[in-house]
Amino acid sequence: MVTVLRPDEVKAKYGPLFCRGFITIVDEKAGKAKIIEQCCARGPGEWDIVNRRRTGGVIDNIVMQGTTLVMDVSIGEKELRFGPVSADLGGQGLKAFKVEGDEVRTTWYGIAGASVGIGACLPQCPDVIRTEYPDDFKIGGGHAAHVDIITPKMVRLVIGVDDTDTKEKGATWATALKMGQNAPVGHFLEHKIIQLNPKTPTKTTNCCSSAVSFAVREEDIPRLIEYCVDFLKKESYSTDAVMTVFQGLEVPKRLVEYGWSAKSTMYTREDAVKVAEECGVQIISITGTDGTIGAVAAIGCVDLGPEAAGVPEDFPDLVM
Repeated sequence: MVTVLRPDEVKAKYGPLFCRGFITIVDEKAGKAKIIEQCCARGPGEWDIVNRRRTGGVIDNIVMQGTTLVMDVSIGEKELRFGPVSADLGGQGLKAFKVEGDEVRTTWYGIAGASVGIGACLPQCPDVIRTEYPDDFKIGGGHAAHVDIITPKMVRLVIGVDDTDTKEKGATWATALKMGQNAPVGHFLEHKIIQLNPKTPTKTTNCCSSAVSFAVREEDIPRLIEYCVDFLKKESYSTDAVMTVFQGLEVPKRLVEYGWSAKSTMYTREDAVKVAEECGVQIISITGTDGTIGAVAAIGCVDLGPEAAGVPEDFPDLVM
């Protein structure tokens, strides 16, 4: 028999612990998923990283950004190299990531102190729907344990923005960041500034577009898009503002190539529209159409890291 507990029930049973966020993002078309786990300190996260890597399972890659763990995950189930910590075994791991309708089921294993992490810490995060415990579950000490944590299935929505400002007023990066931070639905994930071609004759000054990304339930996507459109209409100073929309964890290679080359190539609006149509990007006119080139490029550069903010001369060894 399985015991099922909600986050508030887990907190009441074990006392308040440390997980601040636990988001599961799915891209079923690409066969990929991502878990974003927010802790309140680096120590637990650093230990989790090395042990989850050693344990294997469905985690393909894991990095730490501040006190946040970001995991690239395969959808499905894989065996673990799990047990008391050694050169070959890890003390914590993720065995399965399964999509069940509008929910995600993740199966976690932990031993000793790591059983507290998977059995008491993660399950009391407010993002969790419920946790399922086996009858023989014991926490802490030298006990090994496993649980199933059920969370909402989220998708990633990326919004590109360009030409909201003029030479007299505004800043597109600031407008986009405010839009992301104030979104009434979904989880605001990231904000990027994308450097475009500084030689563009119609640029404002620095020639940058922006992108913001969200984790959102699929049924909430129309509401989120409507919010972003309304926000930009109210906050844009120019008559050229454009917004773009892309859903998924994997940006098409053609779109990445376009985004990178937009830093040095003089594209036309027709070029941008063609790439957008090929890569599943929706273009929405906010106050005009001239921002299309940069708003499409913003989607292409959203996953580039620091390279998004630079020009090609900043990264002479980069081959895109």
